[in-house]
Amino acid sequence: MTTPPPTIAIVGRPNVGKSTLFNRLLGRRLALVSDMPGLTRDRHEGTIRLGDLEARLVDTAGLEEAPPGTIAARMTRQTERALQSADLVLFVIDARDGVTPADSAFARLVRSAARPAILVANKCEGRKGMEGVYEAFELGLGEPVAISAEHGEGVGELISEMMEALGIEASERRSREETEDQQETAVARPIRVAIVGRPNTGKSTLVNALLGEERMLTGPEPGLTRDAIEIDFNWRDQKMTLIDTAGLRRKAKITETAEKLAAADTLRSIRFAEVVILMIDAERPFEHQDLTIGDLVAEEGRALVIALNKWDLVENKQAVLRELREMAADKLAQVPGVPLVPISALAERGLDALLDAVLQSYEAWNRRVPTSELNRWLRAAIERHAPPASKGRRIKIRYIVQVSTRPPTFVAFTSQPKGLPKDYIRYLTKGIRETFNMPGTPIRFILRKGDNPYADRD
Repeated sequence: MTTPPPTIAIVGRPNVGKSTLFNRLLGRRLALVSDMPGLTRDRHEGTIRLGDLEARLVDTAGLEEAPPGTIAARMTRQTERALQSADLVLFVIDARDGVTPADSAFARLVRSAARPAILVANKCEGRKGMEGVYEAFELGLGEPVAISAEHGEGVGELISEMMEALGIEASERRSREETEDQQETAVARPIRVAIVGRPNTGKSTLVNALLGEERMLTGPEPGLTRDAIEIDFNWRDQKMTLIDTAGLRRKAKITETAEKLAAADTLRSIRFAEVVILMIDAERPFEHQDLTIGDLVAEEGRALVIALNKWDLVENKQAVLRELREMAADKLAQVPGVPLVPISALAERGLDALLDAVLQSYEAWNRRVPTSELNRWLRAAIERHAPPASKGRRIKIRYIVQVSTRPPTFVAFTSQPKGLPKDYIRYLTKGIRETFNMPGTPIRFILRKGDNPYADRD
C-alpha cells in the first residue's frame, strides 16, 4: 500500500502573508494575494517536493473570532479541520505588526492540536519587522523562522526546517540546503550593489569601468548624477545589479530641490541594497561626510565595502594603507574589519579585488550560525569573562540564538537585560564576529529576559 504524502497546513490570522508563502513554496502563483484581509476563503492545495519527498501544501483562510453562522466562522472551521489533518503546521505571523492578541489565541489553538509546528515570522524585510521576531518567542512554538515570502528571503531555511520536522534524512536535508543556498546566491538572484559617496569621488567612473563602456555621464563637475540608476551586470557568472547614486553632501549644503530629491533617492537606494560600496577619495580620506554615510549604511544593516579611489595618485602606498585601516577601525568602529580596497576607477585597476570583497561581504551578511555552535561559544565566552554583577546580583546569560541574517541578528536570553553593560555586549558581539568570521558586516545583538525557551521541549 502506498503511503500518502504528508500534509503541510499554512495557518494564521488574516493578511499575514499565508497565500504569498504558499505561492513561494509552490513556485507558481496559485493563490490570490492582496493587502485586503480575508481574500482567501477556501483551502488551496498544491504539491511541493522536499528532497526526495512529495508533500501536500494547504493554504487556509485566516483564523478569526466570529459569530456562529457567519462566513468568517465557517472559514475558521475549515482552517481548524485542516489543522487537525495536518502532519506539519506552519503558523504565520506578521512580524511588522508584532504579536497580536489574535496571534496569541490562535497559537494556543495550534499547540492544543498536538501537531508538529514551525513558527514563521513573515514580512521581516527591514528593521521594523525584526522587533516582531523577538516578540514571537512568547508564543511558545519554539524559535521563529524569519522570512520575507514576498522577496524570498529566509525561505531556504524554512524549507530545511520543514524537512527536519517531517523526518527526512539528514543527508537529503543537507542536499536540499545546498540547493537552496545556490538558489539564494548570485546564480538565481542578482546581488543589489549600491555605489555611494560624496560628490565627485568617481562613482559613475567606477560603473563605467565595471561595464567596460561609457554608460554613465562623467566629468569634473560634481553632481552630474541625480537619479539612482540601476544596471544589470555579470561578473564571473555572478549576477549583480549596480546602483549608481548621486553624491551625498552635508544636509546644510543641500539647497536645490533637484539635489534634495537626488539625496532622498540615494538614501532609498542604500535601504534597498544588499551590499554598499562607499567610494572614498584616497587623497582626502574619511572626511566627515564619508563617516556620516558609513554610519547610515551600518544603521540600515547593509554589508559595507570601502573603495579607496584614485589610489594611483597616492605615494608610499603601503604606509598610507596601514594608516587608513587604523583610521577605519577607529572611526567606523561599528563595523570592524570592513574591507578597504584600493582602486583606480579611471585606470580600471583593483576592480577584481573590489568585486571579490563585495562577494565576501555578501556571504558574511547572509551567514547563519547553528544554535548548538553559538551556545558552545557562549559558554566559553562566559568562562573567559563572566558578566559583571548588577545591583549586587550576578547576571546570568542562559541561551543565545540567531534569529535572522541580512544582517546577522542574535537574541540572548538573560536574567537582567537592562543590567548588562554596553562594554560586555561589545565583548560578545566582537566574539561572534571573530569566531564565526563576519568582518565588516553590521551585527545586531538583542537581549531578552528569560530562561532558555527550549529547555522543556521534547
